[in-house]
Amino acid sequence: MYLLIGLVIVAASVGTGYTMAHGDWGILFQPAEFIIILGCGIGAFFGSQTKYTFGLVVKSLKHLFADPGSSKNHYLETLALLYALFSKMHREGVISIESDVEKPESSPIFSKYPNISKDTVLVNFVGDTLRVYLTTGDPADIDSLMDVDIETMKEEGILPAHAVSHMAESLPGMGIVACVLGVVLAMGKINEPPEVLGHYIAAALVGTFFGILACYGLFGPMGAKLENYVAEEHFYFNAIKEAVAAAIRGSTPLIAVEYGRRAIPYPFRPSFAEMEERLKSGGQVLGKPHHP
Repeated sequence: MYLLIGLVIVAASVGTGYTMAHGDWGILFQPAEFIIILGCGIGAFFGSQTKYTFGLVVKSLKHLFADPGSSKNHYLETLALLYALFSKMHREGVISIESDVEKPESSPIFSKYPNISKDTVLVNFVGDTLRVYLTTGDPADIDSLMDVDIETMKEEGILPAHAVSHMAESLPGMGIVACVLGVVLAMGKINEPPEVLGHYIAAALVGTFFGILACYGLFGPMGAKLENYVAEEHFYFNAIKEAVAAAIRGSTPLIAVEYGRRAIPYPFRPSFAEMEERLKSGGQVLGKPHHP
C-alpha cells in the first residue's frame, strides 16, 4: 500500500510540475525510447540472475504491495503460542511437546493460533530448534543454531532486493543510451529548420529523463521496500529466538516470553500488562507452574 501511495505521489509531483511549467505532454511520449530503456534494463536483469535468484525475485513480488504483517497484535499472538508451548514443556517435561513439533498441523496448541501457525517458516524454525533440543538435551549450541538460521533467512531474503536495486541502478545508464541514439537521429536532421531539430533533441532528452525517473521513482523504491520487508522479518524471528533460547535455558514460561517481548521493536512492542492480558485471555495460567 505504501509503495502504491509513493508511486502516485511521484507521478503527481512530476505531472503537476511539468504542467505548471506549461510543458508539452506530447513530446514526453517516446515509445521507442521506452522500449530501449526498459528492454535493456530487463535484459540486464535477466542476464545477472540464476534460476535460484530469479525464483526468489518472483516469490518476493507479492511483498511489494503488502506489509510483512508486523503489528502489536501479531507479536502478541506469537508470544501466546510460544507461551503455550513453553508451559507444556515446563509442566509435563520437554518430551511432552514431541507430537506438537513433529506434527504441528494436528497440534492442539498450534491449531489454536491459525494466523501464526500458517506461517510454515516460523513453524519450522521453532519446531526444528525444539526437535534438536529434544534429541540432544543439550542447550549449549541452540542459540548459535538459531542465529545461523536467521542469518540464512536474512541473506536469502535480501537477494531479491539487491536484484531489483541493481536493475534500478542500470536504468539511468540505459536512459543515456537512448538519449545518445536520439541525438544521433537528431544529427541526421542537422539541415532541418531549428524547430524541427529542437523537437528531435527534446525527444532524445526524454530518454535521460525516463531512465532517471524509473530508477529513483519506480524500481529504486521497489528494491528498498523489499529490503525493509526483510528487516522487519529479521526483528520478528529475533524476538522468537530470544524467547525459545530462554525457555531452553530453563527460564519459566513467563520469563521466556518476556525475553521475546524485550526484543520486539518499540513501535510493535506490547507492554507487559498487554502481554499478560493476552496470555490470560488465551486461557493460560500465569506464574510459576508447579511440577506434578
